[in-house]
Amino acid sequence: MKSLFGVGVALVTPFNKDYSIDFDGLKKLVEYSIAGGVDYLVVQGTTGESPSTSAAEKKDILGSVLSINNGRLPIVFGIGGNNTDEILKAFDFFDLSKVDAILSVSPYYNKPTQEGIYQHYRMIAAASPVPVILYNVPGRTASNISAETTLRLAQIENIIAIKEASGNIEQCMQVACNKPNDFLLISGDDLLTPAIFAIGGSGVISVLANGFPSIFKEMCHAGLAGDFISCSKQAFKLLDINPHMYSESNPVGLKHVLKILGICDHHVRLPLLPPSQSLQEKIREIINQMD
Repeated sequence: MKSLFGVGVALVTPFNKDYSIDFDGLKKLVEYSIAGGVDYLVVQGTTGESPSTSAAEKKDILGSVLSINNGRLPIVFGIGGNNTDEILKAFDFFDLSKVDAILSVSPYYNKPTQEGIYQHYRMIAAASPVPVILYNVPGRTASNISAETTLRLAQIENIIAIKEASGNIEQCMQVACNKPNDFLLISGDDLLTPAIFAIGGSGVISVLANGFPSIFKEMCHAGLAGDFISCSKQAFKLLDINPHMYSESNPVGLKHVLKILGICDHHVRLPLLPPSQSLQEKIREIINQMD
């Protein structure tokens, strides 16, 4: 497995006006991300609107990114959900021979117990032909992967990391303190990346790196070097724009950033809506100030 330290960019899925996949926009985004210095590409995570893309579209998106990337960076592919059996079947549907790991979100809506979460991931790890990254995002799933459950799962050979987006630094510290040495603690919250580095984290799987890859490159290189002051200075650059990425749900604001940058349009699929006029104006104002 290639190294998954540093910046992983959770790629958006560009859409045309008719909501078909904009593969030209996807190519621009991948090339922009690589040129900006990201360390690996995350395909069809939830920032990629994975809940509203079909299995066939996911396969096409993965194939396109693999072709554009052409082996330059490691690839992480999102395979997750709240139906354990369907996830296991997905391993027969997708060709993961050129994928370095999967990112699997904790089951949402079902609100399983900690033992249910453990058994869910144990089954996935046993079936997956590539390493598994856990994804804890309680704000979206309505359940939390506790530190204790994460540490239990970290003992399973094929589970190599967790993307932690709980916002609970004490929970992250429990993981960092007690995890195996080769188990990666990855920030799932862009602005908490310096704090995650400071307690022994390995990087971030980022939303805003789609638009600002060079900032995240500098942030993560400083963090990996133990220079947390420089790391934080880079994160401070994103303080004003970050809230607007989520005010109308991710990736609505982010896609408008990419439209301003000329990478792709801001079309999203229902039930998401395009950014409101007020959000568009606020994002443009902040980006102009950043320049």
